[in-house]
Amino acid sequence: MSAPVPLEVGITRSAGSPAAGKRVLLAEPRGYCAGVDRAVETVEKALEKHGAPIYVRKEIVHNRHVVETLAERGVVFVDETDEVPEGAVLVFSAHGVSPAVHASAAERNLRTIDATCPLVTKVHQEAKRFARDDYDILLIGHEGHEEVEGTAGEAPDHVQLVDGPDAVDQVTVRDEAKVIWLSQTTLSVDETMETVQRLREKFPLLQDPPSDDICYATQNRQVAVKAMAPECDLVIVVGARNSSNSVRLVEVALGAGARAAHLVDYAREVDPTWLEGVRTVGITSGASVPEVLVRGVIDLLAEHGFADVQSVTTANETLVFALPRELRSARRA
Repeated sequence: MSAPVPLEVGITRSAGSPAAGKRVLLAEPRGYCAGVDRAVETVEKALEKHGAPIYVRKEIVHNRHVVETLAERGVVFVDETDEVPEGAVLVFSAHGVSPAVHASAAERNLRTIDATCPLVTKVHQEAKRFARDDYDILLIGHEGHEEVEGTAGEAPDHVQLVDGPDAVDQVTVRDEAKVIWLSQTTLSVDETMETVQRLREKFPLLQDPPSDDICYATQNRQVAVKAMAPECDLVIVVGARNSSNSVRLVEVALGAGARAAHLVDYAREVDPTWLEGVRTVGITSGASVPEVLVRGVIDLLAEHGFADVQSVTTANETLVFALPRELRSARRA
């Protein structure tokens, strides 16, 4: 068991006289991860290079503010490639796509730019590798999530989706000596390992992936929430309801001891009744959330007397991913 993380790491205090006992614990790290930053910048640079309209399949990342801001600049979001005019520029989202989507884009002569997070690409490569070796691949993830659809599409004849521990009973394999599990990158670490344990009880020879599939940023944000949750009467997670890693942060906060936890897209969605009788509010944000949205929540809480802001720092992130090769000369300073 890991030692508790001190809550007074990297404290920053707001100016003024906070109401007695009221404070905000601000999780660090939070917000944009390297994969999201790369994906959003990919669309911005594609706009600069090619001009509007630029087409993006699905949401580039799961955040309404990001999508609406890009749409105002001339980005057109579509569900499928057949909605894109032939020969146009199409960006694939951070969540990745299946080979069938690549083929469909090629048939329409689309100029594609792949903004798939490199950590998702790693899982795709693992799926292809183990399919070539004729393994049954148990993909732990949420049914209907774009990342899961893309990964499963790499080897549909070998991949079975396992949507949580309760789905394990329905899993069957051809050869119990050739079974491996992979996972969606944005899951709860704890729930994933519970699912793996259940799978291993059923299939004792189950193999682990070559390296962690749950991304570093997802894990780091969950660790930070776990560190502050026991101190919190309320945790506010800034993030979209279709953002898997944001939804997981609410679950992690409650599981780690927060008395209440809520997910909001914007500060205006914070219900003032949540603050009644509350002394400590924790704030974090999902990996696809720009910091301006977090600042909006901090400002709103300050209006309700929560002006004392203390950082809870459990990791420092320095990872940066290169842009897709089509745009690398356009990297911003």
